[in-house]
Amino acid sequence: MSSISPQINEGWKNLLETEFRAPYFALLKDFLVQERARYVVFPPGKQIFSAFDHTPIDKLKVVIIGQDPYHGKGQANGLCFSVSPGISQPPSLVNIFKELQTDLGIPVPKSGNLEPWAGQGVLLLNATLTVRENTAASHQGKGWEQFTDAVIKTISENKTGVVFLLWGKYAQSKEALIDASKHHILKAAHPSPLARGAFFGCKHFSKTNEILRKQGLSEIDWRIE
Repeated sequence: MSSISPQINEGWKNLLETEFRAPYFALLKDFLVQERARYVVFPPGKQIFSAFDHTPIDKLKVVIIGQDPYHGKGQANGLCFSVSPGISQPPSLVNIFKELQTDLGIPVPKSGNLEPWAGQGVLLLNATLTVRENTAASHQGKGWEQFTDAVIKTISENKTGVVFLLWGKYAQSKEALIDASKHHILKAAHPSPLARGAFFGCKHFSKTNEILRKQGLSEIDWRIE
């Protein structure tokens, strides 16, 4: 990953070029090189920017904000809350699918891979894009948050009518980066079991589609095969 030319969707690359050239990003790159020399880091290098590659800026309609990639072997695939095919669904994702079933009657899928959402314009953005194996929060405070905050600001400035789904206090702390006069913000508790079911009943999936429909945009097909 070059501090000047990371492997990322061209549209995003052009919009974020200032960030890639910033001193903090060079330090982040150096940190990742050192980490990979000593530890296993997730997701694999080619998937670090998967969220951007699957959801180009010109197709973006919805943003879901997570915090950290999953740190178990084979789990993280560069999309927040998503896991690679064949990997068991983590508890937060199980609860997301439960709410989806209650909200829209969509059966709970076998796969936890959310690429079908990303391909329809749902940016699945973690605030921190990498993590050390079996060590939660190990790459926080190293520069990723500065980068992803810039991503949220860039979306706010360059798009209109985007639906931001802010689940939990951490995601809701990003609300200040979003121009609420031109975008839509839906807030709910985190889907983690630690929230004791407070996420259930938010109906964010049907509400998102209603907002998109009123704007004359195609709805998200939330089904995962």
